[in-house]
Parts: sequence; C-alpha cells; structure tokens
Amino acid sequence: MNTELDFVAWLTEQQSVNGRVRLSIGDDMAVILPDDGLSLLSSDMLLDGVHFDTAIHRPEEIGRKALACCLSDCAAMAVNPIAATVSLALPKACELSWVKRLFTGMMEMASSYDVAIVGGDTTSWDGKLAIDVCVSAQPWPSVAPVTRFGAVAGDKLYVTGKLGGSLLGRHMTFTPRIRAARQIAESLGANLHAMMDISDGLSLDCWRLCRTSGVGCVLDERLLDSIVHDDAMRASESDGRTTFEHALNDGEDFELLIAAKIDNLDELVGLPMMAVGEVTESSFGLTIKHVDGSLQTLKPKGFVH
Repeated sequence: MNTELDFVAWLTEQQSVNGRVRLSIGDDMAVILPDDGLSLLSSDMLLDGVHFDTAIHRPEEIGRKALACCLSDCAAMAVNPIAATVSLALPKACELSWVKRLFTGMMEMASSYDVAIVGGDTTSWDGKLAIDVCVSAQPWPSVAPVTRFGAVAGDKLYVTGKLGGSLLGRHMTFTPRIRAARQIAESLGANLHAMMDISDGLSLDCWRLCRTSGVGCVLDERLLDSIVHDDAMRASESDGRTTFEHALNDGEDFELLIAAKIDNLDELVGLPMMAVGEVTESSFGLTIKHVDGSLQTLKPKGFVH
C-alpha cells in the first residue's frame, strides 16, 4: 500500500452496508440520513511540520486553519456547517496560554460561519502537536448536497480563484468558499453536476473528480495561464519549477473545482469564476491541451499530505 489513493481504495472496500449512510468514503463529506433529514460529517487531521509549523506560525493562525480545512469540505458540497468537535494531541511542554490562543483563532473562524464548537478531546504526549477537527453540516434550504459523482462529458470546468504557491502563506489564511458555494448551487440548480475543493492541487483533485464520475477531462493551457497566482510566480523564482507546475500541483489553495453544464459561469453568479477546461469521455483520462493543439496525459502525484 504505497499511496494515499491505494489506502482510500482499500478502505472503501472494507465498508459495511448501513441504511442510514447515503454517501461514505470517497467524497469531501459523508452524508448521513437520520430520522429528521440529512446530516453530513467530515473530519480533518493536521500535523505540526506537515500542515503548519509551530516554530513559525502563530497559534491563532494554526487554530484558524484547522477549522477552515473542515469548513472547506462543507463548501465543496455546498452545505451549511452547524457544529464542530476538536481533538488535540498536545506536546507535554505546551503551555495553557498557547492552547487558549490556538482556540481563539478557531473560535473566530467558527463565529464567522455561525458554527458551534461543541466538544472534542485533549491529550498530551511526547510528540508534536496534532489537531483533529470533525464538523457536522446540513443542506441549505432547497439545495441538495453537491458530490463529486455527477460530472458528464461536455461539462465545463471552473475554479473560484487563482492557484499555486500557497505555501508562501495563503495555506494559513485562505477563506473557505462556503458562501460562494451556496450561491453557485442556488444559481445553477440541476446544471451543477459536481464540485470539490482543491486541497491537493488541481491535477490530482481534477483527476479524483473525474475518476469518481467515470469521466475524463482536458485542461486547456491557454485558460490555465490565467489562473496562475502571483505566489506561484514567486515560488517559481526561488525553486526553479515552472509557474504551471506550481498551479497544477502545489495544493492547499482551497478554491472550488466545479463541473457544470453552462458557459460563462462568472456572468451567471457574479463571482470570479475561471474556466480551466472541459469534461470528456473517460478514455481521455487527465489531459492537457497545449497552445499548439497537442495533447499531453498528466499523471497526478500519488501521495499528498
């Protein structure tokens, strides 16, 4: 079992049938069907030295990001976050004042979206800080949760912002696209076929969406030029990788990737949506169409944090 993708595939095979679970492993959130309607659940674990660095980042920033990652899952499915639990594995030397600052950042993020932090667990150990956040959500009125499963050939692919170079700082300060997701879902209705957040890079997350939907896609190099973030350019100057590589593979952008049967999405919803390509038949796989018209098959990274 060499990759995260292999592990997820194995875990999916181990699932047992449960009549109250409508959607389980394989999307941004699980969909649960209690007696009084749909409930959605998602969790994210963040590790010191991987997703943040306690030697560099303020505890308020770390707390903010820990909750924001889960809220981005809510945005990915266009649902309303309700409550969250937070579990911490704290280094034994961690002081209470530092932990309070961590929760201050988390609670400020929670208040922005009317989310209640309702519990969790705290323990200490000899290792580095680990944070696990679980969030529960419900659908917005008259808006069904949007999955990764519905993309069809002919759909246009859009993103909600520029990509690449996020590790220069944006990975700690991003805004979960919850309000934008609701507006998109309400505006597009049945024309919105699939959506997810871009946490692991456009190439890998686009591949995930297409694989889940049983389709392929072509990303257009001419369109991709317009989505390269200034941070990707700065990162390229320091490490020698192309801005194109950064935009496709860096991850931690937390923008939305949208598959919809509509042209000019930005004109419809009044938000800065940028087209990146088109959904195709599955035989195309994940492909880049270069400016000269040639096609190149992409192989997304297999293991990501």
